[in-house]
Amino acid sequence: MISVEDWALIRRLVADGVPQRQVARQLGIGRSTVDRALASDRPPKYERPPQATSFTSFEARVRAVLAEHPEMPATVIAERVEWDGSITWFRENVRRLRPEHRPVDPADRLTWAAGDAAQCDLWFPPAKIPLEDGTRVLLPVLVIVAAHSRFVTAKMIPTRKTEDLLLGSWELIQQLGRVPRRLIWDNEPGIGQKGRLAQGVAAFAGTLATKVVQLRPYDPESKGIVERRNGWFETSFMPGRTFTSPADFNVQLSDWLEKANSRVVRTIKARPLDLIEHDRSRMLPLPPIPLQLGWRERVRLGRDYYVRLDASDYSVDPQAIGRLVDVTADLDRVRVRLEGRIVADHARIWARGSTVTDPVHVETAKRLRQDFQRPRPGGVGDDLSRDLADYDRAFGIEGVA
Repeated sequence: MISVEDWALIRRLVADGVPQRQVARQLGIGRSTVDRALASDRPPKYERPPQATSFTSFEARVRAVLAEHPEMPATVIAERVEWDGSITWFRENVRRLRPEHRPVDPADRLTWAAGDAAQCDLWFPPAKIPLEDGTRVLLPVLVIVAAHSRFVTAKMIPTRKTEDLLLGSWELIQQLGRVPRRLIWDNEPGIGQKGRLAQGVAAFAGTLATKVVQLRPYDPESKGIVERRNGWFETSFMPGRTFTSPADFNVQLSDWLEKANSRVVRTIKARPLDLIEHDRSRMLPLPPIPLQLGWRERVRLGRDYYVRLDASDYSVDPQAIGRLVDVTADLDRVRVRLEGRIVADHARIWARGSTVTDPVHVETAKRLRQDFQRPRPGGVGDDLSRDLADYDRAFGIEGVA
């Protein structure tokens, strides 16, 4: 068999008018070889003729199993077809056949109209962030990308719970300045799963007049824009950076995003900063009323005058002991109110299991404890008798004979 170079040379020489006999003589090959090279429309390629192997007699049965169960493990298939040879050789052949029997799942090329959608996701930076108690933990970053303009907004939040996801979403939507008509999520538990939204998500979407879209499982293409941004964060934002707190992380991320949104995106050949105004013009306006978001709970304050929020305890004015108090919290503050009056206001602690105490509350508790333990004065006089005229006046029979 001649080489690819000889095949190309033969065709070029004959095309230049060199007689085939002369070409054969110059290259030292037979005339029939020249004829085959001219008749072939592709370069010569050595192919070993197929030969029967130990797997050949099992192939039909393996194909039958894969046609019905394309994801069945190779070891189980080997047991079903009674294979007794090398399991490594069997696995190699099953790996070769399996793609032919998997169901086809085409991925369409999506186009995103201005103002139509924003893709939402959680990104977990590969670096532990120091918290107030000295521990270091991995924390989620909520990312929302306007699909048409590719404008990116992101913020680190304390937890993946619904309350924090909605608080973070509202902050990022306010950064956009308008409301996308659809918020596209995967099956994040804090947003909803299996087609059912988590408690409070439907009310959030209704107040914004938008729609929360939950993607079907195994549908990464519909959220590919934000997924690629998450990978971009890890390769462009994270290298060489250190962080002292979640607040420091958010400051650095915000500064970097200003530059990132000014860079040309290769797929759209434009800068998100230049397209965002057109994107905003097709979005919905922000709601005219303030959103009631965050952590909200009504509890009766116990004798230890602390309330618990997300596994941490916060002190409350002890004068509210035994009363029903309203506990509210956002991403930054925890507040407790008694009949509308604030009786506790603390910075929210992201470290779980922490105790936050206001020294004023401790002093108040000490004073109330001393007042409670002080002996009470006794009654005046020892006469336990009562004037019978008191009963006459109580029943309205005064003066009756």
